[in-house]
Amino acid sequence: MSVQILLKTLLFISLLILTSLSAIAKSIDNTLTIEYTLAGKATIIIGEKTKQGYRFNKSSTKVVHLATTSWPPYISEGNCNKGWVFKLAAALLVSKGYQVNINFYPWARSKMLAEQGLVDIVFPQYDNRKTNNAETVTTNNPLVLSDPFPGGTLSLITHKDSAALKADDLTILYNKVVGVVRGNNYTVEINNMVNTHIFSVVEAVDELQLVRMMVAKRVDFILGDRKVFNHSVTISKLSDTEKRDLLQQLKLLEPSLAEHPLFFALSTKRPHWQSLQTDLNDALQRFKVSGETQRFIDKNATFRCYQPEIEYTPL
Repeated sequence: MSVQILLKTLLFISLLILTSLSAIAKSIDNTLTIEYTLAGKATIIIGEKTKQGYRFNKSSTKVVHLATTSWPPYISEGNCNKGWVFKLAAALLVSKGYQVNINFYPWARSKMLAEQGLVDIVFPQYDNRKTNNAETVTTNNPLVLSDPFPGGTLSLITHKDSAALKADDLTILYNKVVGVVRGNNYTVEINNMVNTHIFSVVEAVDELQLVRMMVAKRVDFILGDRKVFNHSVTISKLSDTEKRDLLQQLKLLEPSLAEHPLFFALSTKRPHWQSLQTDLNDALQRFKVSGETQRFIDKNATFRCYQPEIEYTPL
């Protein structure tokens, strides 16, 4: 065999391998496998990407639509396993016999879709209200929450060059500029400070944009969950060196402002929201008692989509 024929053969084989790898990657991107066990019975559900988002249990006629946003490490379309909250949501509803369709949007749009009754559920949601029942529903807030499931902490973050401060004294925010994610709600006290203009608010589309604002010193503080800030930087398309440099310019203030459980927010403009709320709460209780909810969390904590070339210290 001549050298020219050998080179052509090797090139052909290389193209076949690349084509196969591309097909595999596309398959992985468009399908998702979720496993859970209840009452000793193991269940595997396969999701597929459709125009309605990520669909599970497509043969069911009990159809629910959910809107969410990328909020890593809890949930993210950019993450290879979509995050444990995504998987938990699908598993909870499939366990109750629903066809599940989950779509990713910016958070403000996700909330709007639920408030207008265009989807059944928006998640994950903080509870910034003092009560949570049907009597609290108004035309201005047509959402009712599920029972809670584990969440994270709400913290203040500033630039590493800032003076040493304690986050338990919120007077540090007076007349300052604070970065928040558009559409997010926080604690009642923080929300009241926003509404009474105690400090100026700059809105960002996501936590990565907030980090960039903080590093550029466009804001005095940013507000959110430190895990989300860490993972938003970690899974970004920046180089590992850029990720390390961003995180090293941030300072986490102690103590945290609040421990925040998470909720599913159901649209009361959908026709069967009461029965959906009952089913969802029952599934949440069963998954909690069986240990499945914690298993989703623990598995996500040890799962890594990739190994960075440079290790960097998180917040």
